[in-house]
Amino acid sequence: MSEFVARDKEFESRVRKSFELQTLMSTIGARMTKVFPGEVEIELPYRRDLCQQNGYLHAGIATAIVDTACGYAALSLMPAGFGVLTVEYKANFVAPAIGDLFIARAVVKKAGRTLSVCSGDVVAVKKDEEKLVATMLTTMMALRNS
Repeated sequence: MSEFVARDKEFESRVRKSFELQTLMSTIGARMTKVFPGEVEIELPYRRDLCQQNGYLHAGIATAIVDTACGYAALSLMPAGFGVLTVEYKANFVAPAIGDLFIARAVVKKAGRTLSVCSGDVVAVKKDEEKLVATMLTTMMALRNS
């Protein structure tokens, strides 16, 4: 569980409602499974149509789920009336993304008023064993909703 305290008592429902508006996440079949202050987890079942030419989950899909998890981890600590936008990220792919399920886990490293730094990992799950396939470091910007 997180060491952070949410500034908005309705953070979880706000984060989940925002996630449901992400058409990319619904298109690829991703679902948000955990939301805690400063932590988010997103799961994506394997689908052949999301793979690259060798049958591995495409890097663009892996980065999409972990970037999204990082963004929502940052949003969970922002006050009501704010949104989040990725400013930058760096991803490292450490193993081929082969599995039945992919889990993106993100945590806030430093929460700021305007910028937050988050990290996230993508693991591939096969036969109940997890293998790290990608890791990401992000900077997220708070945006006042209009």
